[in-house]
Amino acid sequence: MASNLFFGFLVFVLTGVVFGRRLSREPSFDDNYEVTWGGGHVLSFDRGREIQLSMDKSSGSGFASKLTYGSGFFRLRIKLPGRNSAGVVTAFYLSSNGSRHDELDFEFLGNKEGKPYTLQTNVFANGEGNREQRLSLWFDPTKEYHSYGVLWNSYQIVFFIDEIPIRVFMNKSYKGVGYPTHPMRVIASLWNGDDWATDGGKTKIDWTYAPFTAQFQGFNVDGCSSDMSKTSQCSSKLLWWNADKYRMLSSAQEQIYQSMKKKYMTYDYCTDVSRFKVLPPECPP
Repeated sequence: MASNLFFGFLVFVLTGVVFGRRLSREPSFDDNYEVTWGGGHVLSFDRGREIQLSMDKSSGSGFASKLTYGSGFFRLRIKLPGRNSAGVVTAFYLSSNGSRHDELDFEFLGNKEGKPYTLQTNVFANGEGNREQRLSLWFDPTKEYHSYGVLWNSYQIVFFIDEIPIRVFMNKSYKGVGYPTHPMRVIASLWNGDDWATDGGKTKIDWTYAPFTAQFQGFNVDGCSSDMSKTSQCSSKLLWWNADKYRMLSSAQEQIYQSMKKKYMTYDYCTDVSRFKVLPPECPP
């Protein structure tokens, strides 16, 4: 009981303090984002402060930021498709252009009704990925909105759920490890992944439950708007997410991060010795 109370206290502290920024006016979708595909499957509510993506047999849908960014803290509030969502993928990610692209992924893998969602995260640098981690969510992501975010600076990349760190990828370029440096857009999409997403592709989409819908809120972007000639400016310590306090997790964050991994992580590429004869250099020994 005591450990559960302490865990809850850490969640309260991190949620209320770490990124406790509030805006006087929350931006609408059109301020920072645009629909990129499946326009007939995108609906706007509350004067653009809520966007719904849908998917049926004819199409999925997606949107992206109007600008690219070279660093920042990027988040959306998302409510995932409910009912039988096996084979359906809801994605929130950052991505650059080109074959040797950088990418930071949240991929929510739907499941049969009554079974939990799986969250897969991945990190691409210079076109190289294969850095998957998977965890089981400790809440029902279809019932209400939750905040999903990525901190990206020149020191580390941290994936957050409701301000709780669930993955850390440190900049170890000094060891020859690729690290994302290209300007990236912020992207969200809802698409058909039934060739791999659920039970390794064995469980297919049940289209009798279509259309599948996902809702999005929170369209502010705390990022350094960039193009290829200005990338270096995005490392400035004048930007709050580049401050020394964000060089690594705080002691409280580190404690809850280790607890989350122990309780909820179901796959980590850094422990998959059957897949890698030699583990990637960024993995702990």
